[in-house]
Amino acid sequence: MCLAVPAKVMEIEGSLATVEIRGVQRKASLMLLPEVSVGDYVLVHAGFAMQIVTGDDAAETEALWREMNGGPRTVE
Repeated sequence: MCLAVPAKVMEIEGSLATVEIRGVQRKASLMLLPEVSVGDYVLVHAGFAMQIVTGDDAAETEALWREMNGGPRTVE
């Protein structure tokens, strides 16, 4: 199974972005989403930003990941 994870775009240099995923920064290609801006949230899969998502969507996904790892239920 493949998962795309939400990440916040911290910096953009050409077609490569520095994104933050759960506190870890890494590089992701913006070749599929050239319209992305710093501060946007994107879904990242296999090193590529695949889709722009809202901050609320990213927060909900993060809450569900915490819940799957034994955290308290916060999403209804």
